[in-house]
Amino acid sequence: MTVLVPASRFERWATNFAARHGGSDLVVRDGHLLGRAPDGSTFAARQPFATTYAGAADAGEFGAAAVPPGEWGVLLVRKGGFAVALLAGADVVESKVGQRHVQGRTKAGGQSQQRFARRRDNQARQAYEAAAEHAARILGDHRGVVVAGGDHGAVDEVLADPRLRFTVVGPWLPVPDPRRSVLEQAVADASSIQVEVVNAPGTPGAPGSS
Repeated sequence: MTVLVPASRFERWATNFAARHGGSDLVVRDGHLLGRAPDGSTFAARQPFATTYAGAADAGEFGAAAVPPGEWGVLLVRKGGFAVALLAGADVVESKVGQRHVQGRTKAGGQSQQRFARRRDNQARQAYEAAAEHAARILGDHRGVVVAGGDHGAVDEVLADPRLRFTVVGPWLPVPDPRRSVLEQAVADASSIQVEVVNAPGTPGAPGSS
C-alpha cells in the first residue's frame, strides 16, 4: 500500500514503523529512503515533486529535505469542475476553483440518446475549455512542476492547450469534484512524502492478518 505522510510527521512515522516491526534498518538508494524490519516488512519513501534525496540514511533528515519548490502548481480537473493553484513554497499565490454542470448518463435510446450524448460532450468540452483558460492565466508563464489529479482524460484534455508548458509530476491525486477544501487537501498531499509499505505476512496491516 502507498501512504502520503506530511514531511513534518515523517520521522514519527518511521519511528512507529520500527516500533511495530521490531526495528528498522535504513538505507538511501536511488534517491529514496528504504527501510527493512527484522520481520521482513519494508518501506520505500520518495520525496515529493519528483526530487531525489542524497543525504544520510536518517528519517529526520529525510523529512526535513522535503521542501516545496520556490514555485509550483496544482491542476485538478473532472467533468464536474476544476481547481488551479500557483504556489510559492507552502503559500498559495493565486488560485481558482470552478464548477461546471455536466449531465449524467441516460438510459434513453435512439435519437434521444444521441442528442443527449452530444449535449453531454459539449458541456464537458466547455468545462475543459474553462479549466484551460484559468490554467493558462494562472500557470501559463510557469515553467516549474505541477501536480495534477482528478480524471486522467479530463486533465489530458486541458493539458492539450499549447499555452500550458509546465512539467507534471507525481503523485497523481485521485480527487472528487474539486472544491476549495479539495484543493487545500490536494496541496497538502502534493507536498507529502510518498511511502510504499509492504507488511510481511502475519504482521499488523498485512493481507490476511487479524
